[in-house]
Amino acid sequence: MARSACTTEKRPAHTSRTPLIKLISMVLSVRRSRKDLGRLDRNALHDIGLTPEEAAQEAARPLWDVPPNWRH
Repeated sequence: MARSACTTEKRPAHTSRTPLIKLISMVLSVRRSRKDLGRLDRNALHDIGLTPEEAAQEAARPLWDVPPNWRH
């Protein structure tokens, strides 16, 4: 039986959305991490080796400003 000329091969929906889902996941993770960092007190910041100024600077960075190793 012959196939119709209009038949197109469908790709699974998840393959076309995967990059978008990964990007959204990364953005939400960055947002959450920076928000949490902004909530730490001086003692907790000292424990992770940051000053309050460094933490405030990191928390204020835009969402798209992430380390290169986070972009995979």
